[in-house]
Amino acid sequence: MKYRDHARATEVRPAREPPEFVDSRVASRPPLSRRVATPEAGALAGAVLVYLFFFAVAPPFRDLASLSTILYVSSIYGIPALAVALLMIGGEFDLSSGVAVVSSALLASMLSYELTANVWVGVGLSLAAALGIGALNGYLVVRTGIPSFLVTLGTFFMLGGLNLAGTRLITGSVATPSISDMDGFASARAVFASSFEVGGVSVRVTVLWWLLFAALATWALRRAAFGNWIFAVGGAPLSARAVGVPVRRVKIGLFMTVGFAAWFVGMHQLFAFDTVQSGEGVGKEFYYIIAAVVGGCLLTGGQGSAVGAVLGALIFGMTTQGIVYAGWNPDWFKFFVGALLLGVILLNAGVRRWQAARA
Repeated sequence: MKYRDHARATEVRPAREPPEFVDSRVASRPPLSRRVATPEAGALAGAVLVYLFFFAVAPPFRDLASLSTILYVSSIYGIPALAVALLMIGGEFDLSSGVAVVSSALLASMLSYELTANVWVGVGLSLAAALGIGALNGYLVVRTGIPSFLVTLGTFFMLGGLNLAGTRLITGSVATPSISDMDGFASARAVFASSFEVGGVSVRVTVLWWLLFAALATWALRRAAFGNWIFAVGGAPLSARAVGVPVRRVKIGLFMTVGFAAWFVGMHQLFAFDTVQSGEGVGKEFYYIIAAVVGGCLLTGGQGSAVGAVLGALIFGMTTQGIVYAGWNPDWFKFFVGALLLGVILLNAGVRRWQAARA
């Protein structure tokens, strides 16, 4: 099968082969060049540099317990970053993902408490709402043609206001009441917020979920037909539509994936801390986008990988905790995040120029 866009034709590979938009340009290169010419190459180099830097300047950074904390922080940002990366590969943005995390946690908590029901009822209804919000974002984008930046910016403000006003209206406070004594709390906590011992070090279950979701996303992008569709709608939407790729359904599905990821992290926050502050979450969406961009996703769509998003989140986790372990003033945190973003973007740009020079 072929994409036909007037005079130009671009070959589409079978679903079981790596997507054309990533691998076809490097298939004939020597093995070393092929490994370097991947979206996550710059992120891998950046992760190594960040690790070595904090390993040298922050002695606590070297402990296994510190590594566990770094992985935990990385997983909390990494799960939404995976979904955001898929959406960016598909050529869209979601600026509401940060507040959507808190919205999901608030809704699950308040529904369970007000209905005096098993907490799994609130968890299920919250999931339905998160998927619905994602579907609405996607539907508005594909039906109206309004840029996703603007659509989700509106959703961001609506959810932020609803979080604050709705929580205060229902509970009389800006935080939800405790639900730790309600039926189902223990089992839900085991799924979303438990921990286990490995070599005497406590590891949060979110790390396992993060790696599982990363494996699923990698498989989808590299082996499933849906992965080819994601690259196609992000890199050549007109050609994709011309050969029957369901562009609208793919994009709506990607927005719903972001909604699912936000819901999952929201459930972790709820069952890890028992209560939720309604004003949290603002600004977290930029961290998810940063992790995806650092991992090799292009702002124009059509390029990126799940492995890159994992590395981007890992870089972010190492930077977050490395500043603490180094004993630096945390007021500098955002400065270092911005410097990190610029540095890795420049590194990625250098890798791409190197690729072009050897092509």
